[in-house]
Amino acid sequence: MKGIFITIEGGDGSGKSTQIDLLMSYFSEHGFNVLLTREPGGTPISEKIREVILDSSHMEMANMTEVLLYAAARAQHVAEFIKPNIEQGKVVICDRFVDSSVVYQGYARGVGIDAVEKINSYATLGLLPDLTILLDLPPDLGLSRKKNQQALDRLELASDAFHLKVNEGYRLLAKRHQSRILTVDATNSIETIHQIILEAIKPLLSL
Repeated sequence: MKGIFITIEGGDGSGKSTQIDLLMSYFSEHGFNVLLTREPGGTPISEKIREVILDSSHMEMANMTEVLLYAAARAQHVAEFIKPNIEQGKVVICDRFVDSSVVYQGYARGVGIDAVEKINSYATLGLLPDLTILLDLPPDLGLSRKKNQQALDRLELASDAFHLKVNEGYRLLAKRHQSRILTVDATNSIETIHQIILEAIKPLLSL
């Protein structure tokens, strides 16, 4: 059996962690060898790069530096973890992937969607998810959820205007890649969202 690669996207506070936990349980209960990973991160090298990217003391970081650091972490992640496990027939679920870079840096930071997609085509060796679940939540609601946390990272500390751009970017990207990205209204109940996701993954189970 060919492995399955699923990515989960959404703005801060959109409920990604909850839906990932439910999806992991579903695959495990149905006998799949399923692995969870995240970006930036997923390998020792990538996790070290994550610390640099998200450190709130690095607010002066240039936009292109941010793009290239994400791509570097992703290149190691794909080569060391994601690609080998998919090739072994496993299900890999990733909390964020290239789409996050395209939206946060390409669109919201203004680096350019095409430029960020090009850079990451090299970093990922052309690897694309079989399915991307986009949890669409109004940014003001997502931000209010996140600001209840004790500590916010460098991206979470960005302005409200930045997070509005992130939301716009995700919607634009979903239209651009309709065959791969499923947009789910994250204001729905947890169970409703989970059932929508389960319907979306059914076609992948025969891959």
